[in-house]
Amino acid sequence: MSLSDKLPPTSDRYAMMQRFRAREAWHVMKILSEFVESAEELQQVTPAVSIFGSARTPRDHPYYKQTEHIARLLSDSGFAVISGGGPGIMEAANKGAFYGKSPSVGLNIVLPHEQRPNEYQDLSLKFDHFFSRKVMFVKHAIAYVVMPGGFGTLDEMFEALTLIQTGKSRKMPIILCGRAFWSGLFEWVSNRLIGEGMINPEDINLLQLIDEPEEIVETIFRFYETRGFEALPEEREQLLNL
Repeated sequence: MSLSDKLPPTSDRYAMMQRFRAREAWHVMKILSEFVESAEELQQVTPAVSIFGSARTPRDHPYYKQTEHIARLLSDSGFAVISGGGPGIMEAANKGAFYGKSPSVGLNIVLPHEQRPNEYQDLSLKFDHFFSRKVMFVKHAIAYVVMPGGFGTLDEMFEALTLIQTGKSRKMPIILCGRAFWSGLFEWVSNRLIGEGMINPEDINLLQLIDEPEEIVETIFRFYETRGFEALPEEREQLLNL
């Protein structure tokens, strides 16, 4: 049997292709609307700090309580707090901010096994696509606080690092909280990535390892004290092309 015998008739293939193209065009429009709607909603949420971490962290875990404390300090210091909107560390971040003075924002993702939005969100946005959601995390934050987490947390952290390292995004503090959890990563980055020439030695300075909540807030303020939180003209261009 030849390949042509296994394929649908030409007319059927053409109809199938047309249906696929129509669905693809509609999908592109949905992605565009996701960017437009979220950008409009988040425009006035500034300055904001994005907090990441595991969705699996229980409420009685020290990581949860520490995240809640950090978020409350940030909120009372005038920073909106952005999280992924789900359970675990995301909930702790939203909860701390919710009871603070500044907005609590959740960028929720629609998953096959549906993620339940937590109840501590002043502003709750829904995304179908991880990539558009990650853009909003970077674009509307002036700092990252990364708590212990899994693949999703690592993905979001390394996305931010890549954008800053390549000049696609403005520089900002990326703070890893949880010395016992993250120290092995720092060692691997030093020994493997720097040791084998995969990144420049100074690239490790894009990360900071800080455990004390008060010091995290002070570090963010110190980074911006001579320039303010507003994006500089060249940074606005970077954000437009993110």
